Amino acid sequence: MTVVGPFGLSVRDQALEADVQAGLTAVEEGLLEATKSEVPFITEAAQHLVRAGGKRFRPLLVMLAAQFGDTYAPGVVPSAVVVELTHLATLYHDDVMDVAAVRRGVESANTRWGNSVAVLTGDFLFARASHILADLGPEAVRVQAEAFERLVTGQILETAGPQDGRDPVEHYLDVLSGKTGSLVAVSCRFGAMMSGADERVVDVLTQYGERLGIAFQLADDVLDIASDSRESGKTPGTDLREGISTLPVLRLRERAERLGLAEDVALCELLESDLNDDARLAEAVAQLRVHPALEQARRDTVRYAEDARAALAPLPDIDAKAALMELCDAVVHRAG
Repeated sequence: MTVVGPFGLSVRDQALEADVQAGLTAVEEGLLEATKSEVPFITEAAQHLVRAGGKRFRPLLVMLAAQFGDTYAPGVVPSAVVVELTHLATLYHDDVMDVAAVRRGVESANTRWGNSVAVLTGDFLFARASHILADLGPEAVRVQAEAFERLVTGQILETAGPQDGRDPVEHYLDVLSGKTGSLVAVSCRFGAMMSGADERVVDVLTQYGERLGIAFQLADDVLDIASDSRESGKTPGTDLREGISTLPVLRLRERAERLGLAEDVALCELLESDLNDDARLAEAVAQLRVHPALEQARRDTVRYAEDARAALAPLPDIDAKAALMELCDAVVHRAG
């Protein structure tokens, strides 16, 4: 049993482990190559987050999905580079929108070079991803374009907030489906598609990726409150301080409106106050950690992870399927 990829995913088959490790190594090389420019400053900025590391969650899914076809097909590694470049580009843009100071344990690009450089560097990464896509064929371009449209739509919906009369939780889950689920789904789709897997297998893995992506983000929501680790790449309470209404907060408001309990209303008021004060933020985190809303958010995470696992049922029982199922367990474990 060898541990590879994010969350200490264990791979029990030596051949699968070798394929995954070789694929991820090739992806890393591809990322560095794709972020080179004739202008040294652009190379430095574009490689800033590549060299900072990361889970490489999406490339891992590409490699595992490719096991259902020809693992060594020429489009597999480039497609994994595409999804990771796209993900990295969104991080540059997200940090500008969120005024983030730190990303993956290093100074964010917007803090180091300013917002304009960060936004343009994200655009540069999108351009490089598109260049690679052009060599993968029109179907790959279409799939990526549709996913990117969903990703941007999810971001806009988050910024705009739910329309009057729309359930805030349903709205938030729609946001996550676009912002996170779409690119995770494409990771699985590309791996299967580029490997020449049967179309039914491609569809199954796409559904799995969508549900796993939502579970992955919901686990991050829980970790922002429940964990003292840097597993989410942020210190606890970061989302609360930035005024982001993640699922635990939405579940709290839902409960406060339904039951009208004084302690729930008081906690909602605390969360709406200025949480730039460290003591006030610490108090908000402490109260949420023992509140039923956090446990409800955990149950929501488990539900999506179990839905992802259930989606895999039609696939043949190979080692890659077992690894994909283990990822469902790993996501739930992250959420406690």
